[in-house]
Amino acid sequence: MSLDSVKAFFAEQAPDIAIIETQESSATVALAAAAHGVEPARIAKTLSLRIGDRVVLVVTSGTGRLDNRKAKAAFGGKPRMLDAEEVVALTSHPVGGVCPFGLPTALPVYCDISLKGFDEVVPAAGSTQSALRISPERMVALTRAEWVDVCQEPG
Repeated sequence: MSLDSVKAFFAEQAPDIAIIETQESSATVALAAAAHGVEPARIAKTLSLRIGDRVVLVVTSGTGRLDNRKAKAAFGGKPRMLDAEEVVALTSHPVGGVCPFGLPTALPVYCDISLKGFDEVVPAAGSTQSALRISPERMVALTRAEWVDVCQEPG
């Protein structure tokens, strides 16, 4: 189970971070923001992308939208969203619960600079009813992510 792999990841890597499980679904940014009492921009959504033969995860602000031109420049090819079956096969997490933690195999993780404006963000935790609170810098450190600028400018 995917939530279990995320719990195991944090038990080993950062036992001070608690997984928050809710009765409410947090499968979309709006639902997650309501369930956790934060603004939608503070939700750290994880996009699963294929660029050529590579798969990468990109964590962005909940209100961020991928800019295909920036992403192509950053990753060296046109990004394509994975379908739901591919997402589960590669991350073990269902769509709506995808996060960069507890993955069955290592995938490159990138965090968009849209997260840098927050002291704390709320990414999913491997299911559509779980999440956690973490600083963007700590998320980058734990996942060995790289910062990128791949989202459209706000407004």
